Amino acid sequence: MSSDPPAPALAVIVGRAGSKGLPGKNARLLAGRPMIAYSIEHAARSRHVDRVVVSTDGEDIARAARAEGAEVVMRPASMAGDDATIDEAVRHAVTSTDSGHQRVVILYANVPVRPPDLVDRAIGHLVETGADSVQSYAPVGKHHPWWMVNLTDGDRVSPWHPNTVYRRQDLPDAHFPDGGVIALRREALFTVRPDHPHAFLGEDRRGIRTRPGEVVDIDDELDLVVADSIIRGGPSPGITP
Repeated sequence: MSSDPPAPALAVIVGRAGSKGLPGKNARLLAGRPMIAYSIEHAARSRHVDRVVVSTDGEDIARAARAEGAEVVMRPASMAGDDATIDEAVRHAVTSTDSGHQRVVILYANVPVRPPDLVDRAIGHLVETGADSVQSYAPVGKHHPWWMVNLTDGDRVSPWHPNTVYRRQDLPDAHFPDGGVIALRREALFTVRPDHPHAFLGEDRRGIRTRPGEVVDIDDELDLVVADSIIRGGPSPGITP
């Protein structure tokens, strides 16, 4: 395998104006800066990214992104509703910028905390494996699906997945996509199958691991408080944003 560095990648940061859980979250101030500024900074610091584009429908987000030195692609309203898909918005950004990049990194604007090397780890793994996509995953911890239950008729308990595991250490390995990063080949990104919403991730999907708390995905006020504490250097799992 060649030791040459990988060709530069295009980073697309997605952040729409609408949010039911935390209205206007992508433009909200976090530790004194607009939330989207952190994802722009993470992309700009990557050794393998040479262009950073923000896809949004929000003027406040666009202004904040431009102030951070990122390019902005205003997406149409049809790609900004609750039913819009991330991959559609990213394809729009890529074609709008006439980018010839063969590797694309997707970052969510509402993820202000991620390991500083996460973007480069994802791109490096994409290149090393020749995979279609690489996504970051965190361990489920105590919220393991084997210990989930259904509550029917109001209060009747039935296991989500019947099993006889009672000790946490005996649970099988399980991870969830933490929203930290998605790196993928352009060819995979432009694969569209209406019957398969994750077709843009390709057939050969790989994952890289993060530790608990290394990635903070902002969905509500509590997430905002946690992220603010980490960024300001307060009590945290010892993780650097």
